[in-house]
Amino acid sequence: DQKITVGDVKMPIVILGDPAYPLMPWLMKPYTGALDSDKELFNYRLSKCRMVVECAFERLKGCWRSLLTRSDLSETNIPIVIAACCVLHNLCESKGETFMAGWEVEANRLAADYTQPDTRAIRRAQRDALHIREALKTSFQTDQGN
Repeated sequence: DQKITVGDVKMPIVILGDPAYPLMPWLMKPYTGALDSDKELFNYRLSKCRMVVECAFERLKGCWRSLLTRSDLSETNIPIVIAACCVLHNLCESKGETFMAGWEVEANRLAADYTQPDTRAIRRAQRDALHIREALKTSFQTDQGN
């Protein structure tokens, strides 16, 4: 519930996503298309943060197939579901359950077939998300954003 202000924009807590996801106020994704140096720097720093999460999430998707499909949960419940999957994963690891490499490959194959919805509500939220991403991009240009 704690928000910071970057520039003149109140920052929500955000999930980091890749270009396949829609840009939302709570879901930041990299810029696409022709990029200037500021956008490239934003993408680089976002990618550095996202890589750790992405590797962990790939393992979770391999174990918990419910994470492969569209989630109709509210943005406040998504972190709870992900945390529950992490707890279950840690329990499996502590009991010596093995993670099969094929699970991750299958999860990636199934996820590639899923297209993101495009609705009026999503497009409206994306306009708000553009302001948030621009403020983050500007912040990333500073030493503090490093």
